[in-house]
Amino acid sequence: MSTDFQILGSSSNGNCSLLRTGNSKILIDAGFSGKRIGLMLDAIGESIDTIDGVFLTHEHSDHAQGIRGLAKRADLPVFANRDTADAIQGKLVKKVNWQVFQTGSGFKFRDIEVRSFAIPHDAYDPVGYTFHWGEEDDLISPRQSLAWVTDLGYVPEHVKEHIKSVQILVLEANYDEKLLDSDERRPWSLKQRIRGRHGHLSNDACHEALSGLNGNSAVREVYLAHLSKDCNTVELVTNKFAELSGGNSTFTIKVIDPRG
Repeated sequence: MSTDFQILGSSSNGNCSLLRTGNSKILIDAGFSGKRIGLMLDAIGESIDTIDGVFLTHEHSDHAQGIRGLAKRADLPVFANRDTADAIQGKLVKKVNWQVFQTGSGFKFRDIEVRSFAIPHDAYDPVGYTFHWGEEDDLISPRQSLAWVTDLGYVPEHVKEHIKSVQILVLEANYDEKLLDSDERRPWSLKQRIRGRHGHLSNDACHEALSGLNGNSAVREVYLAHLSKDCNTVELVTNKFAELSGGNSTFTIKVIDPRG
């Protein structure tokens, strides 16, 4: 099911993924330099020239810094809401081929049905996405769906409703409470921002959200992403979520290593 979807990288330092459908190749976020994204695509047999569009969740550099380099392709459509587009364009010289949508709206791009929805994070107007593609009862191109939800302080009810209908879910498991407490590099004020309702999702909060989806959703594959390199580990996340992956669970879980 997930062979058409690849996370190129996901951590507090950068986030970017590639979704390939029957008629489209899109990037979800562009949180690495344009050059590095090009190298990541080359490594899997793609290139910037084969990308049909880019979908941005918000303006923070670990999700959008690559737009500066990708904008060299003047024809490349970049989808974002108005606040996100304005925040990014204001730092650039080259004009981006913005395709502006209203948060909460649904629209179609090539063969993909796209829906954006608001998420609680300390950015201008951050969004999550659901993507649906394929045809009902088609063995060659079956109906498939994906939700991309990172950078949120908690999981509101409307977000739960959006993600319960997809087969593939990318959800943030950013930090472990004890590791964040003991971290000496982050001042108290930053720790409070991370923990806040417009910060990031802890392992505990992510686990609670996934537990509610188990047996009560269409989700079959989960990618736990955006792990902090300092305040989380793959081992901690893997152990914590082991009970929810396979076995009696209705989905499997893959943890994305932030050190890639």
